[in-house]
Amino acid sequence: MSGTVSASAHNHAGPVLDPTPDHAGPVLDPTPDHAGVGLDPTPDHAGVGLERAPVGARSIAELLAAARSRLSRLGPVAVHEAMSRGAVLVDIRPAAQRAEFGEIPDAVVIERNVLEWRLDPRSDARLSFAGRYDLAVIVTCQEGYTSSLAAAALQDLGLHRATDLAGGFAAWKAAGLPTTTC
Repeated sequence: MSGTVSASAHNHAGPVLDPTPDHAGPVLDPTPDHAGVGLDPTPDHAGVGLERAPVGARSIAELLAAARSRLSRLGPVAVHEAMSRGAVLVDIRPAAQRAEFGEIPDAVVIERNVLEWRLDPRSDARLSFAGRYDLAVIVTCQEGYTSSLAAAALQDLGLHRATDLAGGFAAWKAAGLPTTTC
C-alpha cells in the first residue's frame, strides 16, 4: 500500500448529533441501513422506541471505559514534559476543529481516519518516525474522548506506550500551554 490513504465520506440523510457525554440523546446514523438498529433503551432513552442492542454489543460509555482502563492518561503539563523528552504528540482532530480552536506547536497532525495506517510499524503507509513499537505516542483530540479510543487502537497494533492527553486540546489550552492559530 503506497501513496495516500483516504477515507470516503459517509453521506448522512439527517443531522449529525454531538457524541460528547453532555449530549442528551443517542447518537444516530439516520441512513436507512442503520436507522434505529442496535440501540439499547436505557433509562435516558426509555419509551423512544429504540430496539434492544444485539447480544454482546457494548455502549460507547463501556467502550470508552475499557479503553481508558488500559491507558496511563497524561495531563497537559505531563504531556508537555514528555514531548521535551521525545514523545510524539499526535493531534487527530479534523481540520475544522484545528482552525476554530488552534493547534499545539510541534504536534503531528494525523486525522483520525488514517491514524492506524500512519503509525502501524508494519504499514506501507506509515510515517517515517513510526517504524518501531516502543514509540512514545500521545494522542489528543478536542476534549479527550476520541483520543482515548484512538490510543487504545494504537495499543492493539502493538504500540504499547500509546496513551492520550486527558481533557484534550481544551485542557492543554486551559493549562496556559502554548497554542497557535491556523
